[in-house]
Formats: sequence, C-alpha cells, structure tokens
Amino acid sequence: MSTRCIIAIDGPAGSGKSTVARALATRLRFAFLDTGAMYRAAAVAVLESGGDVADAVACAGIVKRHTISLDPDAFPPRILLDGRDVGIRIRDPDVSAASSPVSASPEVRAILVQAQRAFAIDHPLLVTEGRDQSSVVFPDAEVKVFLVARLEVRAARRAAELRSKGVPADEAEVLHAIQERDLRDSTRTTSPLREVSGSLRVDSSELSVEQVISLIEAHLPVGAARP
Repeated sequence: MSTRCIIAIDGPAGSGKSTVARALATRLRFAFLDTGAMYRAAAVAVLESGGDVADAVACAGIVKRHTISLDPDAFPPRILLDGRDVGIRIRDPDVSAASSPVSASPEVRAILVQAQRAFAIDHPLLVTEGRDQSSVVFPDAEVKVFLVARLEVRAARRAAELRSKGVPADEAEVLHAIQERDLRDSTRTTSPLREVSGSLRVDSSELSVEQVISLIEAHLPVGAARP
C-alpha cells in the first residue's frame, strides 16, 4: 500500500463533494478532511468574539487565537473549536451567512490552509474536499477530482437537504443563492474555484454516489487502497 495518497475533490456548492468524499474515505479507510466545516468553525469563532465578518484582517486575528481541528476517528468526523464540538453550531443560519465573507479573507485562508496541510502530514492517506484543494492546498495530490452537476440538480439537492433537517426551503431561492455563491467562489481574488489541469472531471447530475465513487476509484494509483 502507498505511504501517501491524497485524493482532492473540488467543485461548486451542491455538486456532492462532501457526500462523495465522506463515502469514499469510509470505503478506502482513509481520513476525511471537510474544509468547509473548518471555514464554518472560523465563522463561529468570529461571531462569538463579536468580530466584524467583513474585516478580513480582524477575522484572521480572531481565528489565529483559536484552534480549529478535526477528529477523524469519530464518525462522522467532528469539527472542534478549541476542543469543543461545533458540528451542530456551524449549520446555524447566522454561521452560514458569516462563513462566506470569513472564508473570503486571504488572511483566514492562509491560516486554515496551513492547518489543512498539517492534517495531511498526520493523515497521509486522505480524502479532502473543498474549492481550492487541488489548485492551492494540495497541488501535488495523487488524485484530483473536479465534481460538477447541473445548477437545477444542485439546487434540488440542497433544498432537499435543508428540508430533511426541518428547515423550510424554496427551491427557486436556493437556486439563486447557489448562483450567487458560484459567482463569489469563481471570481474572488484568493483561491478562486477553478478546474486544474489533470483533474478527473465528473458530472454527478445523473449519477449515484456509488457510481461517482467507482469512477474515482478507477483512477487511484496502484496500491492506494487499503487491503
């Protein structure tokens, strides 16, 4: 078995990154790195400190004073802020609204990119997902995947996810929010969402999670999977 294999999955909101990455990590018995949860935890830190989410430098100063980590041994992996499980808190509406401006801060991203790379040193067999994993965080990843889906499919998935959690969701509003998120993610100055050369592009619109995983597994280097 290889001593290192990083599978980096990038893509827009609602493309299925988290679901696929988590299932693939479980299949391979690799660690799973949910970078979106890390940025949401950073937003929790800023909100609880009374910081201005629009002040990039101030946000970074707050985040630097806290420890954001993942417990990969838990299932699903737990996101910790100074050792406190904030897995439920990061899904609250105020955190969802704050996570976008906080994650757009170049200074905050620099802090969390360093943390993500440190995580990979401790867990060299890793499935990681986000929007800049192949382009910025792990440009030397053994496997790079760019996961996409049609806009209306992504909106339907996100609306269904919200409803399953008891949150009312209008699909047209969700679609508009995803369009705005796509624009922000692809045009921001720091770590914009982009498909890098050599990535395996997978359109999950008409595929099951199992089918997407099978496509990725077919591109794993020899010896990458655990016996």
